Amino acid sequence: MTKLQFQRHRRLRANATIRSMVKETYLHKEDLIYPIFVIEGENIKNEVPSMPGVFQFSLDKLEVEIDEVVALGIPAVILFGLPAEKDAIGTGAFHDHGIVQEATRLIKERHPELLIIADTCLCEFTDHGHCGLIEGDQILNDPSLDVLARTAVSQAKAGADIIAPSNMMDGFVAAIRAGLDEAGFEHIPIMSYAVKYASSYYGPFRDAADGAPQFGDRKSYQMDPSNRLEAFREAESDVAEGADFLIVKPALSYLDIIRDMKNNYTLPIVAYNVSGEYAMIKAAAINGWIEEKNVVLETLLGMKRAGSDLIITYHAKDVARWLEEK
Repeated sequence: MTKLQFQRHRRLRANATIRSMVKETYLHKEDLIYPIFVIEGENIKNEVPSMPGVFQFSLDKLEVEIDEVVALGIPAVILFGLPAEKDAIGTGAFHDHGIVQEATRLIKERHPELLIIADTCLCEFTDHGHCGLIEGDQILNDPSLDVLARTAVSQAKAGADIIAPSNMMDGFVAAIRAGLDEAGFEHIPIMSYAVKYASSYYGPFRDAADGAPQFGDRKSYQMDPSNRLEAFREAESDVAEGADFLIVKPALSYLDIIRDMKNNYTLPIVAYNVSGEYAMIKAAAINGWIEEKNVVLETLLGMKRAGSDLIITYHAKDVARWLEEK
């Protein structure tokens, strides 16, 4: 045995103090963005059946939720809206008194320091459920850009700090950047859903946002999960068009893509820990199959290690509490 030659890697794992001193990756509350679903109506706090612990809030129920988010030290929320009425062009998305715009004003009046990110898409507001305008069974690209830019401007006017377009139309960043600049919002950043895959992990979100397409699917505009190089083309376009952040969605099955984005672009990278990822952990925890806290923290730490700077996650409130315990 005295002639064996090998490295003593365990020396740096010997006790908790050493392990903490050589730790390479950290998860902070400042990394977290919490999604919130706001719905038109009164006295509504509906739990999403497929997402335990996630609710749809009417404005009169939203204040308590926002107070809790701020008290926990979560720095940012991203808003998704559920209108009372829908139409073919998604009027509720860009109406000055749309649900996202009204929620933004309410939050800013109560907590001006909380960063508000407005999801900029049409699927929750169109009666057909697609992320752009349609003609027959075709999703129209260029005509959709005007509506998306109009939506972004209305959100900025209401007080949104960041615009996050998720529609995956070609040229959407360029159109929104031009619209914001022309309206005097040159200072408003764009957090682009640059790399958004046509994923089966979105199922619970469609329950939460009531945004499932009424015909076909979204594979003509969201990316094929088989493709890696396509992510570079999408990101390069968004960077050239003026994006300030790049989102990779989903996160857990696309950690390689997150690392690719981090290695090749200098913009902040945002991982979207999507609804299906959340629901799987919740279901396993409710059944007693896993220890929820440790699995969630390990999962989000993996996203940070892969290269994400920020994480959009439905676990944000729990994570903020757990990090405080440490």
